[in-house]
Amino acid sequence: MHPTVLRANIYRVLDRILKTGEPQEIVREGRRLVIAPVPDRHLDLGKLPKREALACSPDDLVETSWEDAWNPD
Repeated sequence: MHPTVLRANIYRVLDRILKTGEPQEIVREGRRLVIAPVPDRHLDLGKLPKREALACSPDDLVETSWEDAWNPD
């Protein structure tokens, strides 16, 4: 397909690409370009391995006093 044809039918071409999933090749100045749908990236966080985030219990963090270590200067 040449760019002139694409320009005249841009929305039909894009709708067809989205509907069929087939890429469309465009030839401009002897070079080929492709318009293709990008697959949706659905991140399923449930598939990630469970990891321990803390080296201590959350209660230990709550009970920790940082007043002696804090230096505002």
